[in-house]
Amino acid sequence: MNYDQALAYLDSHASYEKTGRIEAPSLDAIERLCSAMGDPQYAAPVIHITGTNGKGSTAQMVTRLLMASGLKVGTYTSPHLERVNERLAIDCEAISDAAFGEQVGAIADLEIVAGVRPGYFDTCTAAAFRWFADEAVDVAVVEVGLLGRWDATNVVDAQVAVITNIGLDHTEFAGPTRAHIAREKCGIVKPNSALVTGETDPEMLGLFREAGPAALLVLETDFGVGSNELALGGRFVELRTPTTIYPEVLVPLHGHHQATNAAVALTTVETFFARPLEESVVAEGFAGVEMPGRFEILDHQPLVILDGAHNPAGADVCASVFFHDFDPAGRRVLIVGCLRGRDPAEMLAALRADEFDQVVCCTAPSPRGLPAADIARAARELGCDEVREFGRVDDAIDHALAHLSADDAVLVTGSLYVVGAARAHLRRR
Repeated sequence: MNYDQALAYLDSHASYEKTGRIEAPSLDAIERLCSAMGDPQYAAPVIHITGTNGKGSTAQMVTRLLMASGLKVGTYTSPHLERVNERLAIDCEAISDAAFGEQVGAIADLEIVAGVRPGYFDTCTAAAFRWFADEAVDVAVVEVGLLGRWDATNVVDAQVAVITNIGLDHTEFAGPTRAHIAREKCGIVKPNSALVTGETDPEMLGLFREAGPAALLVLETDFGVGSNELALGGRFVELRTPTTIYPEVLVPLHGHHQATNAAVALTTVETFFARPLEESVVAEGFAGVEMPGRFEILDHQPLVILDGAHNPAGADVCASVFFHDFDPAGRRVLIVGCLRGRDPAEMLAALRADEFDQVVCCTAPSPRGLPAADIARAARELGCDEVREFGRVDDAIDHALAHLSADDAVLVTGSLYVVGAARAHLRRR
């Protein structure tokens, strides 16, 4: 396949991506595909990462620390912001169009052999495992797409499993309580897996122990964060692992919470190697971390920030970073769009939408996008004084920027689909 054919194939196999529904969760399709390929998911050791929030940032930090340690690292993440290639990377370089077409074409050829019709995510996951095996990576960092137990990535046998935290998200699949969600995320823990977690709730930790990890390392008990100060371009932190204290580490991401993600990532890599890391390796690894679409600053006058917060817990953190770390002096404009299944009132309340001078609502560019009118209605009910609505992200961006001065600030958030579209449009401008 060429690249365009690969995209067409994925689109024809998309289901959850279009409807947001999963009829019968199963690993059957991905297991058959992997078996037909000789099980490439076992070709390299794996670090497997799940959690309600922070797993993307943690995956990138883990990747950079492994790279700084001299390893060739395959990273599989989801969803993507602008191009599907972003999901598959080796040493932080996304797969080329030609290689992506080749890998997806190989999966397509297996439909008849394996006797299965894979979904969009099954295909991307199988393609990632095949590509990593072809390129002989030393280690694969694999981010869960949805929950854990029935996620297509869960055909791996991870040396280290990571659960960043447990929050109320995807309750339509694993609700209604955090305990239900925790049990599903614990599904990535295998008998030989060490488990590293940033979750501290005793009830959740009890469920983690019941999953039977080979070892359990817990934030605030086995590792943690000392000082955590705002710095130019990120946070200046002290990280404590089970073996070592690393003082004065610069984490080039915005938000107090990124220090916790850094501690989880560093402990994960130490656990993978079963030894501490050199301070120079830690400094080099964190220095290279980049997270497009996660509190990413695209312009300064006016300040333009993109953040892919897509659930209330993430929205709450997003608002805290915006108001406390940046505290813009001028007008504050919120551009927000989200997917069906989200409660717009709950999202807007977490984002503190009523504290913005203007709320610009847009429809996320997805078949599951919640109409802008629904979000606008919730914003007005929340008490937001100035509310606008647009069907397209591009139009919302153009409207906001046309009415901003150099001292003002705009925050684009609510969905990675919205952030991805905004990022592409802003770069074209």
